[in-house]
Amino acid sequence: MKIILQVALDLLNEHRALKIADESVKGGADWIEAGTPLIKSEGMDIVRKLKQRFPNKTLVADMKTMDTGGLETEMAAKAGADVVCILAASDDSTIVDALKSARKYGTKVMIDLIGVKDKVERAKELEKIGVDYICMHVGIDEQMMGKKPVDVLSSVVKATNVQVAVAGGLNSETIPGVVKAGASIVIVGGAITKAIDVTLATKQIKKAITEKKLVETSLFKKYDKTELKKAFLLVSTPNISDAMHKKGAMQDIRPVKLGFHMVGRALTVRTIDGDWAKPVEAIDKADNDTVIVIDVNGGKTAIWGELATCSAKTKGIRGIVIDGAIRDLDDIVKMDVPIFSRHIVSNAGEPKGLGEIGAEITCGNQVVKTGDWIIGDDSGVVVVPQEIAQEIANRALDVKEHENRIRQEIKDGGSLGNVLKLQKWEKKIG
Repeated sequence: MKIILQVALDLLNEHRALKIADESVKGGADWIEAGTPLIKSEGMDIVRKLKQRFPNKTLVADMKTMDTGGLETEMAAKAGADVVCILAASDDSTIVDALKSARKYGTKVMIDLIGVKDKVERAKELEKIGVDYICMHVGIDEQMMGKKPVDVLSSVVKATNVQVAVAGGLNSETIPGVVKAGASIVIVGGAITKAIDVTLATKQIKKAITEKKLVETSLFKKYDKTELKKAFLLVSTPNISDAMHKKGAMQDIRPVKLGFHMVGRALTVRTIDGDWAKPVEAIDKADNDTVIVIDVNGGKTAIWGELATCSAKTKGIRGIVIDGAIRDLDDIVKMDVPIFSRHIVSNAGEPKGLGEIGAEITCGNQVVKTGDWIIGDDSGVVVVPQEIAQEIANRALDVKEHENRIRQEIKDGGSLGNVLKLQKWEKKIG
């Protein structure tokens, strides 16, 4: 049985969706999907245009219908959809009505298991109702938390004779696993739509499907908790701040020397202006994955200098972040240790031993706890709370992938304003 590649166009703007669809078809896409964001943005008109553009391709309308199943299936079918997606979480009556409408207009119905707790039991129920396809779907927000569709795919496949589609952050590295688990339809979104070369990415994924072998790609991997350092090394602090909805960036904390990409786990220190005892003591408590983060409440008397930097470098510490002052700049820049601070001064204080190590602090107006992830580069420093680090790492990679694709479209002759259709999305007042 041939495994079908369905390309999900989860975009906002028609012109980008059509261009990416063209390139993916050249690469061998079998089915084209008008994704839910695209349908919500452009309406049924995008379904019509995709069908006109690709009359010989199966067109999927991911309506994610939860109610009025017959009406919404009719809408999509009349616009040209060959397959209409309905949510499995909807009432059976909605699905039955959608099926009646689909039979009337010559389309098929795919039922999406996203959000359903007992997917195996629901799949059995859907088979009895008479659906055409079942989709084992892990949503984008779930993917960012580390969930993967393959985890329950084989159980769903074994539970029903209905063809099973699979979706959820798939790429040429993870596809062999879902094919071997029994998927009939492989749905791929970002690994194609965010690729710099969409046609090449589609070909790589087709190869992974047909050969059932891993084909290496670049960023299109979702990192688990054991690989977070690797993930954070791939993205910038602006990428991470965007992933955190513009949060996490320390204010007025700047790199002492440009050119570093610092990634590590925080060891926090609280001290007072000029008291460098606890910062120096923290060096002995740190390991080689540590970034020492020091709260001096913005003090302008140095609590860090050349000798402390020499000690930290010898220990193999990843970097130092100081909401306060450092000195000995000329010597420090020669040592190639990532240091970020608020002030650079000449005067130092005395080691009084006030403060504490390991407590919750504030640095650059951001709360930092020991164990949080600290990332620094030429743009500044961001703090990622350890409890959401996996999600933020994956979302930051997603941000970077989107930017890579937009950058390529600009290089192909567009402008940023035209690529994003800024005027279309401007908030209208009056």
